[in-house]
Parts: sequence; structure tokens; C-alpha cells
Amino acid sequence: MPMLRFFQNLRANGQGEQEPEHLIELRNVVKAYKTDAGDFLALKGINLAIDEGEFVGIIGKSGSGKSTLINMLTGIDRPTSGEIYINRTGIHRFDEGQMARWRGRNQGVIFQFFQLLPTLTVIENVMLPMDFCNMYTPRQRQERAMHLLELVDVAEQAHKLPSQISGGQQQRVAIARALANDPPMIMADEPTGNLDSRTARQVFNLFEKLVAEGKTFLMVTHDDDLARRVNRTIVIADGEIVNEWLVKALPTLSQELLVKVTRQLQVQHYAPGEPIILQDTEPDHFYILCKGVVHVYLDRPNGREIFVEALEPGQYFGEMALLQGGTRRATVRAARDNPVEVVALDRDAFFELIQESEETHESLRQVVNQRSQQIEGIR
Repeated sequence: MPMLRFFQNLRANGQGEQEPEHLIELRNVVKAYKTDAGDFLALKGINLAIDEGEFVGIIGKSGSGKSTLINMLTGIDRPTSGEIYINRTGIHRFDEGQMARWRGRNQGVIFQFFQLLPTLTVIENVMLPMDFCNMYTPRQRQERAMHLLELVDVAEQAHKLPSQISGGQQQRVAIARALANDPPMIMADEPTGNLDSRTARQVFNLFEKLVAEGKTFLMVTHDDDLARRVNRTIVIADGEIVNEWLVKALPTLSQELLVKVTRQLQVQHYAPGEPIILQDTEPDHFYILCKGVVHVYLDRPNGREIFVEALEPGQYFGEMALLQGGTRRATVRAARDNPVEVVALDRDAFFELIQESEETHESLRQVVNQRSQQIEGIR
């Protein structure tokens, strides 16, 4: 079976009929480009959900598919197959004209290379989206454009051409233009990539302020320092999204291993209070917590339990018996007041993982030593 058809067949039966539950939903999105060598799959069955008010960083190596992903969300490019819902609207169904009108009112887009029209002044560039979407009166457009230029600290450049101001100032103008129609969502592709570090920090501070005011912000970035400051990080590698909790739990994994392990993870759900691991049983899985809280207990011969610790999303458990041998040394169960979602890696996949990443193996050994000392101290 050709690879493109394989990824198209990943679509779950009836999934397209489900009502969107999130602000942004991508369902089995595939993007293929025609080349002389055949179809090149830039995105391979992407599933993604983003909620209102999130500040999301999208990171990945050059060629990983991150810019293609943002182009899917802005409608600049279209999926080969799959569905894209934004605010319950299926934008994958739009033609070019519909997409342009919808984007103008619902999204602000910030490009790496500014994309300001060179023959228009700074203020005219900011007013352009308002003109295009027929938003505000002519007088209001000018007043709003000046207000936005003041917000990004370039109001004094309002009547200059883009070529007459610095790159950092042009990017600020591009941000003001993205805000022109007060869109609820901002999409940014490497918005600080051509800025010096000081200007990049100032621009990022502005992004944080916009999120605090209720905007939803998606930012493609190669800057690891900035990526650490967002509320949520999505890693994309070889056209696939890596499990974000795997990234948090095992940050020493290479992107290639992140993709491989993501494919091997099994999603499991537990009711409040339900045990996930029982003390004195054989180890068969390694677990990463995705949603909810789990509690770790030591079982005593008299039937009493001793509370050890609570674990939160992004933490892992189940590694001790796998690495040390023997049976489980503690019981882990969902907290009594919340359901839990975990992803599990079976025994064989776990050992294959640590054989391929000595750095991850060493990190796990250190945690095992710390937890062993903690348990011995309680006993």
C-alpha cells in the first residue's frame, strides 16, 4: 500500500461526525507534496487539540513539519486529507476567498520575515486588515492603528515606510497588524527568528501579555529558552507530533527516539481510587502520568498503607522494579477525587528504550536511587 494511502486510512470511522470540543482540533491531518521521487509526507496523520487561552510553543528540527502545521492552522496551505476545526468551524472546507475572509476576522498571523507591504507606510500596513474585512469606520481604523503601534512601542514610526525602520521595529509593526481586527487567536511562525536576543525577549513579553488578556497564541520557534516559557510545548518530528508528556518526563530523549516511543505508548484510564500498580506484583509496564494525580503507598503486613508521595502530570512511575529486578515495591493508585490518564510502555519497549539512550538510562537510575532511599527511610 502506498504510504500516502496508509496515512489516509488511519482516519477513525465516524470521527468527522463528532462535534468539536476544543477551540482548535486537527483530526488525522495528512499533508503530502508531489515530488519527482513521489509523495513527500510533511504531516503524517496529525491529531491535536488546543483550548482557548493556551500559549503553545511548536518546536522541532528544520524540516520536521512545524511550519507546515502552522500553515494548516492559518489556511495558508491545505491538508491532503483530514479535518481542521477552529472555533467549531471546519476550515478545511473553505475555498480561498472564504478562508481569507474568515482568517481576517478570526486570526492574527505573524510571519518570520514580517511580510509588510513595502509601498505602504507603517500605519497603512496596520490598517490594511481592517480595510480588507471592512472593520471599523475609516476614522476608527486610524485611531486603532495608532493605538496598536503605541502598544508595540513604534508609534513614532507610523508614517515611515518599512524599509526606513529596523528589523525589530518591523516585527513589532507585524504584531500590531496581526492584532488589527482583535482576533481571538494569534499564529506566529518563528516570530523572533530574525531579532537580536534583547528585542526577542521584549517581543515575547508582549506575547505573554496578550495571552494574559485572553488571546490564544501558537508560536513556532527554534529558540529553546523561549519554548520553555510557554504554557505548553508541542514537539513535532518527521511529520508526527510527539507525546508531550513523554517530552516532559524524559527530556533527554532524542527527537528520533521521541517519535519511536510515542508510537509504542498505550493510553490507559483509571477511575478515582483505582489501583494502577500493586505492591509485590511482577513489573510489566513503565507509566507516564498525563492527567490527574496519583498517590504512592507502601503496604504494611498489618494491612495499613503508608502514604509516600503524590505524582502529577509529566512525572513517571513503575521504573524501580524494572531496573532493580524483583517485584513492585509500592502501590500506585489514582487519587480518590479524580480520574487518571497515563501512557504506558511495555517491558520490552522500556528496555529497548534505555539501551538506545544511555543518558535516559542514567537519569532513570538516579531517580530510582532517590526513590529507594525515600522508601527505606519510611520503612
